[in-house]
Amino acid sequence: MARQLLTSGSKFEDLASFSRAVIDGDWIFMSGTTGFNTATGEISDDVVEQTEQIFRIIEATLEEANSSLADVLRVGVYIVDPDDLIPVCEVVGRKFDGIRPANTTVCTRLARPEMKVEIEIMARRGSGG
Repeated sequence: MARQLLTSGSKFEDLASFSRAVIDGDWIFMSGTTGFNTATGEISDDVVEQTEQIFRIIEATLEEANSSLADVLRVGVYIVDPDDLIPVCEVVGRKFDGIRPANTTVCTRLARPEMKVEIEIMARRGSGG
């Protein structure tokens, strides 16, 4: 099976030549996702709302790939402010309750100052039972 590329239509996908997600067989590799509303281009100042928006994008992309959060095996979380760790972890924890993927969380700078959190995932279709 040839690899399949999923796109959100973001101008940055063309600029940096990347895909929202790449599907290779049953594996789904999703690029880092930020809290921008893809329809409006806006982003909330609130880290919890950014994290919720990220999961709306992740869940929609997984659905397009015939998958779901239950199939996520690995998650990478990147936060800017260490004080945002607990609020972000609470959202991630709700989304992955019972799934418990491997997780790495890092405090770092992100590409734009309004971005407070970025999340990437790796999933395998059918692995969630």
